[in-house]
Amino acid sequence: MSETSVDAPSRPPDTRTDSPPDPPARGRARPRDRRSLLGWLYATPTAVFVVALFLVPLGLVVEMSLSRWPLLTGDQGFNAPANFVKAVDHRFFTDSVVFTLKYTALATVLLLVIGLGLALLVQESSRWNNLLRASFLIPSALGLASASLLFYVFYSPFASPLKSLMDSWGFTFLGTPTGALLSTTFLIVWRFAGFYMVLMLVGLQGIPADVFEAARSDGATRWQTFRLVTLPLLRPTLALTTVLCVTGSLLAFEQFYILTKGGPDNSTITVVQLIYMVAFQGQNDLGVAGAISVIALLALIVLNAVQLRAFRSEEK
Repeated sequence: MSETSVDAPSRPPDTRTDSPPDPPARGRARPRDRRSLLGWLYATPTAVFVVALFLVPLGLVVEMSLSRWPLLTGDQGFNAPANFVKAVDHRFFTDSVVFTLKYTALATVLLLVIGLGLALLVQESSRWNNLLRASFLIPSALGLASASLLFYVFYSPFASPLKSLMDSWGFTFLGTPTGALLSTTFLIVWRFAGFYMVLMLVGLQGIPADVFEAARSDGATRWQTFRLVTLPLLRPTLALTTVLCVTGSLLAFEQFYILTKGGPDNSTITVVQLIYMVAFQGQNDLGVAGAISVIALLALIVLNAVQLRAFRSEEK
């Protein structure tokens, strides 16, 4: 009788792996780390410019405002309260603040109203509207100093193309405080109206067309649509343009320095002109000029914060 061999039951193959996964190769950066490093590399040039052209000069101005700092001799030690007292007691300080606020209010209202009007005029895309957009925007390509020199010749009683008209009527554009203010404001409106038109146009084109169609279907007139639909939805754009316009007007310098030199009778001196005069003309005192600069900066921050808060509360 032959022996029968019984085979042992076969085992399933062992699929367990007790060995840990291979560590990442050294010197190979993870994708997230590489993206972070790439982002820092992209941001580095901007950060360098901000630090070198904003933070460092700002720190230097603050240091000057706290020190006795003549123009030619440099830092002469701590002199904080006296600089701010001299700044406020300067004979042109109050007049320059009042004039700057007056000019800011006039320029802001005109630029916002005219910019919005031009944007509404060229809102629809057509052949003629494209030509109008380009025509309104062309003055914005001209530098402010160049535009001021151009208008200086235009307002001159000797070289102006309106010389005969000025002689016959007996008036000058820059001969009186009111005339100088209005003439300079006209220059600014001519120069910047196209720029604010573009900002307003972007805001208008961001409003859905369905909203206007719904307003028309409800029987709203054009004025009702503008007052109840367009203006509320345009509030973020109005906030941006108002902040830009107020900031630029409060820091006005080139147009008045070229056109009026602060005249007639020191009636058109802005705050920035006063800083320039104190620092480089007459007193040559960088400490007092720095104090005026710090006061102007704080006032500008407060005004912008109030504007943004007002627009935000209305939006809510």
